[in-house]
Amino acid sequence: RPAAPTTAYRPFGDTATRAGALERARKALVATGAEIAFGLEGGVELDGPRVWLLSWVAAVDPAGRQGYASGLRMLLPPSLAAGLSAGEELGTLVDRLFGVTDSKTASGAIGLLTAGAVSRTDAFADLVAMSLAPWIHPDHYR
Repeated sequence: RPAAPTTAYRPFGDTATRAGALERARKALVATGAEIAFGLEGGVELDGPRVWLLSWVAAVDPAGRQGYASGLRMLLPPSLAAGLSAGEELGTLVDRLFGVTDSKTASGAIGLLTAGAVSRTDAFADLVAMSLAPWIHPDHYR
């Protein structure tokens, strides 16, 4: 199993991807003053010859309550493994693979690999809703 890269690209694995989502949510909370802020983060997992796309959502409020959701995983083309192991960013590799520019701000890997059948927005929508469970049922999350 290749070691996770030590370059600036993150996140690799569930723990780092979840932490990235929380960091994004905290920054959004400060920037917006929202009642609840969300952080959406995609990451990768190298599993032998397989490369997985991971997705996490974190929700936070000013009182410090947190909610999380994950579950979307997608097998990525094996040709991306070498570049990811070398520290290249997934978006750059996907752009090169499909001959596009800045896919991560548009359809992303999900949209390109599913030929638009699933958009990045669609892929994260259920996770955003699921991350709200601690606010929907606060008595169960004490």
